[in-house]
Amino acid sequence: MLEKTITNIETKIKKAGSIGEKDRTDLLKLLSTLKSEVTELSKTHAEHAESITGFAQVSTHEAIREKRNPHLVKLSLTALATSVDELKGTHPELVNTVNKVSQILANMGI
Repeated sequence: MLEKTITNIETKIKKAGSIGEKDRTDLLKLLSTLKSEVTELSKTHAEHAESITGFAQVSTHEAIREKRNPHLVKLSLTALATSVDELKGTHPELVNTVNKVSQILANMGI
């Protein structure tokens, strides 16, 4: 399910007309990394992995909409960041990847 969700996010990013080419390329690279990190996390922390993936999906949806609502973008990105907060010590690469994804999406959602 996690892999399918991330694949759906990748598909939406590839098709979105509201994303610049550099952001699209950067996001797709980060999503590939996120897929690996979340798959590994799911082996020991399935609920955390599902939360991260779900909030990544919602955040992406809000940031790439043609008519963005900055408030919804901010709320979804806050939820995404919160979903990895307690993993800082045990999964720093995952947290770093999520932070990079969040930064790109935040810049797009402005």
